[in-house]
Amino acid sequence: MSNEDRKDPPSGMRKGLTSYGDSGFSLFLRKAFIKGAGYTDDALGRPVIGIAATGSGFNPCHGNMPQLVDAVKRGVMLSGGLPVEFPTISLHESFSSPTSMYLRNLMSIDTEEMIRAQPMDAVVLIGGCDKTVPAQLMGAASAGVPAIQLVTGSMLTGSHRDQRVGACTDCRRFWARFRAEEIDQQEIDDVNNQLVASVGTCSVMGTASTMACVSEALGIAIPGSASPPAVTADRIRVAERTGVTAVQIAASKLTPDKILTVGAFENALRVLLAIGGSTNAIVHMTAIAGRLGIEIDLDRLDAIGRETPVLVDLKPSGQHYMEDFHHAGGVPELLRQLKPLLNLDALTITGQTLGEEIEKSGPGFAQSAIRTLREPIYPQGGLAVLRGNLAPRGAIVKQSAASADLMEHEGRAVVFENIEDMAARIDSDDLDVNADDILVLKNIGPTGAPGMPEAGMLPIPRKLARAGVKDMVRISDGRMSGTASGTIVLHVCPEAAAGGPLAWVRSGDRIRLSVNKRELTLLVSDEELAMRAEQNPVEPPSASRGYRKLFLERVTQADQGADFDFLRAKADGRRAPR
Repeated sequence: MSNEDRKDPPSGMRKGLTSYGDSGFSLFLRKAFIKGAGYTDDALGRPVIGIAATGSGFNPCHGNMPQLVDAVKRGVMLSGGLPVEFPTISLHESFSSPTSMYLRNLMSIDTEEMIRAQPMDAVVLIGGCDKTVPAQLMGAASAGVPAIQLVTGSMLTGSHRDQRVGACTDCRRFWARFRAEEIDQQEIDDVNNQLVASVGTCSVMGTASTMACVSEALGIAIPGSASPPAVTADRIRVAERTGVTAVQIAASKLTPDKILTVGAFENALRVLLAIGGSTNAIVHMTAIAGRLGIEIDLDRLDAIGRETPVLVDLKPSGQHYMEDFHHAGGVPELLRQLKPLLNLDALTITGQTLGEEIEKSGPGFAQSAIRTLREPIYPQGGLAVLRGNLAPRGAIVKQSAASADLMEHEGRAVVFENIEDMAARIDSDDLDVNADDILVLKNIGPTGAPGMPEAGMLPIPRKLARAGVKDMVRISDGRMSGTASGTIVLHVCPEAAAGGPLAWVRSGDRIRLSVNKRELTLLVSDEELAMRAEQNPVEPPSASRGYRKLFLERVTQADQGADFDFLRAKADGRRAPR
């Protein structure tokens, strides 16, 4: 080994050598085995770019993974690097029980430890479906190796009886009509064949599309990479450029902590508000920031939400789909419109600042999917933060997808103790419920379910749906899909299973919601709540073994990202937004 080798930090195949007490033998053995796959010394002497591939037969959102991996490899090799693909856990919302959120932290651990364990100078993270992108960014932020995010891209839209349809806002719309007996079995079967027209993530501004836009706004994905649909040539070219950029960040040692700064998170939160993005992104961004010691300040988020309008006209807050957002210029065009509100000096994965990248994206053009600050589709940001005696540590409502006449509402609580209770009673004609009531679902928070399932969009009770009721105020400590709409209060914190006030709500109690005042109030005295708590103490859920035991004992509440407490970095006083 030369003196030069001793001075420089280990790189390439010399990184993270397995310890046998003899580093020279460790490298000799590693090279001997990988040469069994046909590699030459020339190839093995180049910068190693890991490619975290998350393809799975259970994950149609990642169905284009082989093409993306090939294109990334091409970009890496064109730039003089050695691409090495490796697998990690793959999560799909519809194929993960009890919920993909339950497994997000496990995927983040898998991603972090595989980045640490294997020799790579940089890593390309390929993900798409809801929890995969946040899991990868959480793991990469903790691992500290140069990393770049590549999303799989959205699916194409389909057509049903001359209506353009796409997952999964239209899934919920048609199912609600079926529950209300407005359409028959034949039509719901027909539309089921058209909602998902190709592989890729949901074609509306659900959690997957939101996290794609957030990743680009954070600067951890290349400009223009969020919006190209999964099966397009644009998506493949993005993958190739991502491979090229991965070699560049390996050389410059541009680690995630240099990109994921307070200013970058503030930019991403602005974008989240402006796209009418998924409520889930708050939990995910809080978890990612927590890995770097940065706290997301919900009150400051709400404050910037009052001055950041919704500009993107996409379902469920608007009318268009991701294909339209891409044709309108995607995130670069949105950033151009938001420019006066952004931290333009934030560093991006290209080595340029966000302001420089906006200038490079060129002038805008006439289109209808992305509005200007002067002509928004909604005057405030898509999300609002609520507080009150029912949510001392906050709750979230997606105001841009709510009914205007319900955002200032007082009603009688109709309470379901858990998902099973709701499933057993929601469709009963004997259920004591009226259209003005407020549906409350407990015990679907981080520990209550466990894993915070997307059950917060309680179905309209069938007898009300038949009568034409389309929306009601609904409250829970869980989440809802970013593709959903309605006047739905989520992430009530602390959750019922942790002894939060939600645990003591009873049917017949009065609840007041005021989105304008950012208020969520249970109209029950403190003395009465204290008496209920004493009479019916909460017993936290537990498990005897395995991942479930770890999850229940170490998961945090929603306001800390529902991450494991031992994975969060020590808070260093930095808060976003500032």
